[in-house]
Amino acid sequence: MKIFPAIDIIDGKVVRLSKGDYNNVKYYALSPLETALKFREQGAKYLHIVDLDGAKSGNADNAKVIEEIVSKCDLNVEVGGGIRNFAQIQKYLDCGAKNVILGTVAIKDFDFLIKAVAKYNNAIVVGVDAADEKVAVNGWLEVTEINSLKFCKKLKEISVQRVIYTDISKDGMLNGTNLQVYEVLCQTEYPNITASGGIFDVAELAKLKNMGIYGAILGKALYEQKIDLKRAIEVCGD
Repeated sequence: MKIFPAIDIIDGKVVRLSKGDYNNVKYYALSPLETALKFREQGAKYLHIVDLDGAKSGNADNAKVIEEIVSKCDLNVEVGGGIRNFAQIQKYLDCGAKNVILGTVAIKDFDFLIKAVAKYNNAIVVGVDAADEKVAVNGWLEVTEINSLKFCKKLKEISVQRVIYTDISKDGMLNGTNLQVYEVLCQTEYPNITASGGIFDVAELAKLKNMGIYGAILGKALYEQKIDLKRAIEVCGD
């Protein structure tokens, strides 16, 4: 199972939210690039970056910061937040990102998603953020009536290879992830799943690995030193 340490960015700074609440932001001292280099020193091979300003605005507000990380950290980087057109997809891929995460646009313009998958194949990852199994968009500020599990099945049908599935109620709370939903999502009718939201110890990572989950995103648990990144990578055999 692959381990993706996460860097969320607001105003060019590293932050973590609680339950996706932009009014509940915690800032961290290291810059995004310094944080990425620290993760690399600890053995990371992969990196998950989200432009939280972009997720709200629909623009790649922190693109320059992200492009610097991608060009200098020598990791397999996936980038999300505010990516709503082919030009921005291409820009991130051209600067060296391995994957681009489509979230809001995947929900609101499914035809665009189909075209993006056809053009970029497995470079496209879809972010499905769920509140009570309903898909949330626009930086989690808007909850739709779309069932998140049914939507994941629909993604498999159009050849999406991987989905990052986040239970918003768990995100940033350090009290455990939604293991029950990941047990369902491991079934063959779904794409490969990366688990995100609330993972707080190595034992939980081991459970996800045993289910057959593709990857796990670690955020606040790393920043608050609840999980040692080196140990997590060792346990998951990444």
